Amino acid sequence: MTARLVQLDHPAGRRVALVDEPRLRLLRRFTSVYELALAALEANRPLAEWIAEHATDEALAYDDIYAGKSEWRLLTPVDHPAEPARCLVSGTGLTHLGSAQDRSAMHEAKESELTDSMKMFRWGLERGRPPAGQVGVAPEWFYKGNGTVLRAHLEPLVVPPYGEDGGEEAEIAGVYIVAPDGRPCRVGMCLGNEFSDHKFEKNNYLNLAGSKIRTCAIGPELVVNPEFNSVPGRVVLLRGDAELWSKDIRTGEAGMCHSLQNIEHHHFKFETHRRPGDVHVHYFGACSISFGAGVQLKDGDLMRVHFEGFGRPLCNPVRVVPGPANLISVRVI
Repeated sequence: MTARLVQLDHPAGRRVALVDEPRLRLLRRFTSVYELALAALEANRPLAEWIAEHATDEALAYDDIYAGKSEWRLLTPVDHPAEPARCLVSGTGLTHLGSAQDRSAMHEAKESELTDSMKMFRWGLERGRPPAGQVGVAPEWFYKGNGTVLRAHLEPLVVPPYGEDGGEEAEIAGVYIVAPDGRPCRVGMCLGNEFSDHKFEKNNYLNLAGSKIRTCAIGPELVVNPEFNSVPGRVVLLRGDAELWSKDIRTGEAGMCHSLQNIEHHHFKFETHRRPGDVHVHYFGACSISFGAGVQLKDGDLMRVHFEGFGRPLCNPVRVVPGPANLISVRVI
């Protein structure tokens, strides 16, 4: 059984709703997916059944909310409502053939960087999908930030004054909560735009870590028990009313060099990633990026990400904050 959820904010307070196109059916009792999932764990109930039991007949029109024309506002489909710092946002790269090709194009003039990137990709092809019960090779892993970097549908993704660029990465992200016994639990998956500074990374592949610490988006919907074998999608970039760039893309385990189990193992093998009550949002990697085709986004451009089976598209404008960057000075106590 699958289900699609959204989190909503309103002057009267937060709510969780079940997507029942073209309506949103409000859930009783819970004001966050976080509370909902923990309660399902405590009751030892499958989440999709738990959602169905708590869905009411009180419904809202989805269209106006999705368009940003309502008092109700879409939030990210998951968060840690009390402590954003207890939500870890991370990702895995070089998981798709297309991503490796784009990375090669970025570093085509730098043989050592190309060799390192392609070496990791080949390791994934050879040992990233181990037999059941066995551990495969570790994938590339990176840190995005805590819950404060996450943005919802229609919220801008920012190129800061110290940034050199900002570009979309259309992906699926896994959403997890760590149970009271320390076991990580997958709540579902959602659309994601793992926005990054590709120009900064291109300067030197060792800049990868810093290029990833940017605002990024997920949503608008959380899909419980999605199909993730072979998922077709499309990314579209708009400048004004004109299409700047678009591409049909595909994600899912059938086209990845690392299995989902292998990705999850290597993220949660660290004890610090298994702290009870923490939330994790982990991007599974992009099939292709526009930067690899020479596209440079500008202030006001709109990025639209869609994968079949994951609800309505995720749309976010680009916001470029002009420089110069301010010097950050540290106070000595």
